[in-house]
Amino acid sequence: MKLLEIYILRRIVQMFLVTLLPVLTIIWTIQVLGRINLVTDTGQSMGSFVTLATFILPTIIPVVLPFALTIGITQTLTAMNNDSELPVIDAAGASRSIIYRPVLMLAAFLSLFSFVVANYIEPPARVAARTMVAEAYADLLSSVIEEKTFRSIEDGLYVQISERHSGRVLTGLFVVDYRDPNFDLIYYAREGSIDESGTSLTMRDGEVHRKTPDGRISIIKFMSYAFDLSAMSGSETPSLSAGDRSLAFLLNPDPDDPHVQRSPGSYRAELHGRLTEWLFPFVFALISLIVAGDSRSHRQTRLHPMVTALIIAFTIRWLGFSFKNLVKQDEANIYLMYLLPAAGIGASVYMLASRRQIRMPTALANLLARQVQRIQQRLPRRIGGRT
Repeated sequence: MKLLEIYILRRIVQMFLVTLLPVLTIIWTIQVLGRINLVTDTGQSMGSFVTLATFILPTIIPVVLPFALTIGITQTLTAMNNDSELPVIDAAGASRSIIYRPVLMLAAFLSLFSFVVANYIEPPARVAARTMVAEAYADLLSSVIEEKTFRSIEDGLYVQISERHSGRVLTGLFVVDYRDPNFDLIYYAREGSIDESGTSLTMRDGEVHRKTPDGRISIIKFMSYAFDLSAMSGSETPSLSAGDRSLAFLLNPDPDDPHVQRSPGSYRAELHGRLTEWLFPFVFALISLIVAGDSRSHRQTRLHPMVTALIIAFTIRWLGFSFKNLVKQDEANIYLMYLLPAAGIGASVYMLASRRQIRMPTALANLLARQVQRIQQRLPRRIGGRT
């Protein structure tokens, strides 16, 4: 690589990391705090909590990474334009490949990295996290919950145990489940036990009361009833979802798998999502080059190029989610998931080759620019008032 290309690549990577790490940390912290009850309710150690937090991280990276790349590219190229570096490069007669090559090399690397994370790191991490949570809540029932005390497992789910005996045997079980808005469930059982794997609670000699919103109540007595502990933890460890499966399984799903039979559309949508969504970093990089890759006069536009690029990126990502839902409902829509990145790459390459630019309508650009200026003016006042 030429010295100038290395310079551009280094600046983009620095801005990319400055954007990625804080945003990733914020989202990761929110996700982790949502599972803090694993420690407070089940008595798990902080080491287990840190391990669970580590398993959550791969699920966030593929979503945040493309937008961080967009911000890194547009902010770097805009700063180079404001510092007259891009005009000097153009005036010197340098090829546009000097700007394009480092950006596309970084985008291609991050796309491949996103593919590896989404297909080979995230699925086993999701399974490990679900298994850990299920085991923790199994311990909650067998050893942590105090006798003759109601304990809230999660919103709408409560458990009471009269006595605890050796061998994970429980007596006087009372479970209240209000999580489903279509009906309420109340379980009574004289005795219950948790299997050694901690994946299910078997209740014996009891009954289930089911109440519908219109007030109708049905009572079913049972001699033995198996209750998934995964349902109590919000996980699906015993019955893995499509997002937990490996790429090899999605390419050739087991037709006898109960979850595949129950929701074949989710497996179809997940497979084609894995094969297309990893291209978004490359698509967003091309869009960023179109928006901010040319030298511009300071009077040429009032709206920051990063805003334009992010609006387009969010629109494409939203379309990706929408097409994925359509594929889940009908396999005839599969072509849409492949058409979206293909159309984005094709249109971007054409615009770069013809030196065309993406321009927002003047009225909309001015409106957005005024809103951004108002926010920028208010922030210093609020910060100054607090300090």
